[in-house]
Amino acid sequence: MFKPMTIAFVAAVCLAGAADAHVTLEQSQAPSGKAYKAVLRVGHGCEGKATVKIRVKIPEGLLSAKPMPKPGWTVEKVNAAYEKSYDLHGKPVKEGVGEITWSGGNLADDEYDELVFRATVAKEIPAKTRIYVPVVQECTEGAVERWIDIPAAGRSSDDYETPAPFFDVVEQPRS
Repeated sequence: MFKPMTIAFVAAVCLAGAADAHVTLEQSQAPSGKAYKAVLRVGHGCEGKATVKIRVKIPEGLLSAKPMPKPGWTVEKVNAAYEKSYDLHGKPVKEGVGEITWSGGNLADDEYDELVFRATVAKEIPAKTRIYVPVVQECTEGAVERWIDIPAAGRSSDDYETPAPFFDVVEQPRS
């Protein structure tokens, strides 16, 4: 028979696993006006199926996004207009990469991998802003996981089964 402490421990481990069972970003913070290396951690497939495509929507305020090539995967970029103009190194920018797709690979459900892109956090984005990076994970046999839930005001990502990865904007370090 299990003791109450053992049951509590097992329940905590199971819940922790469920909370980590989605696409996340390695770095939880980035300074405004600086480059951000977004490392997307893909911890599993879709209900036992292998991942074959990852689509990432680049949110407003992440400028000059550039994906890192991944051996065995094809990278596609789709440009989009920004809602407003941003200052990037003294020049106005009104459009940039709005979506990045890695496809053609085969990441088994019981394997882990990372996909990387780099972007500049617009200096116009104030500190304490949370930036959500929606991801759609496509798997074999038509299975799909949509990590796109963005919490309403006053709610937490923990309130959602399929939260979008996120990071928080922090103040630029003083030089």
